[in-house]
Amino acid sequence: MIVRRSVRVSGNEEVSGVREAPGPAAEELDLATVLQAMSDPLRLELVAGLDLVTEACCGDIIGDRVSKSTRSHHVRVLREAGVVATRAVGTTKYARLRRAELEARFPGLLDAVLAAARQPAAASYRQPTRAPSGTV
Repeated sequence: MIVRRSVRVSGNEEVSGVREAPGPAAEELDLATVLQAMSDPLRLELVAGLDLVTEACCGDIIGDRVSKSTRSHHVRVLREAGVVATRAVGTTKYARLRRAELEARFPGLLDAVLAAARQPAAASYRQPTRAPSGTV
């Protein structure tokens, strides 16, 4: 659902054309869909970055490492899963993490995923052990 509204920015000036795309309702969030959306390293980085701010343009979080269309794709996946809500002002899209909704539906999930994401990759990697020579 996209909601159009006017926003008062400074003084009495209003900006029309603000479009909001909140994503599914909190009670409709699906665990497998949320986890799948956050399974991509770039999307997980977006979620971690949005956790630090109220709202941001995703280009400010991941920079120019990927194209604008790729960023838009990843934000859409997160929005459709219910992880983020977006709003567009003109041609700029802002995203916010739906922390309260995720916490209400899946208590502790977001904190656990973000804590694991912040761990160095080498610390969670174990070198596979080899079978002794001559054994199958």
